[in-house]
Amino acid sequence: METLQMLEEKLKEAIVAELKRQAANDPRALSIDDSEGLVVKGRIDLDDLTMVIAGAVAGGP
Repeated sequence: METLQMLEEKLKEAIVAELKRQAANDPRALSIDDSEGLVVKGRIDLDDLTMVIAGAVAGGP
């Protein structure tokens, strides 16, 4: 059970980090507010997000 919680936390961290990276690259296209939960407004590059998730699941950086 603890392993599953660790994986979930790693996935959450990877997703938020990737969304913040995308927002930093093009703030007019995407904005992120993580002060209360997570609010995402704009266009997300799903290919990049998918690669980050796959890397997190596989144990990559």
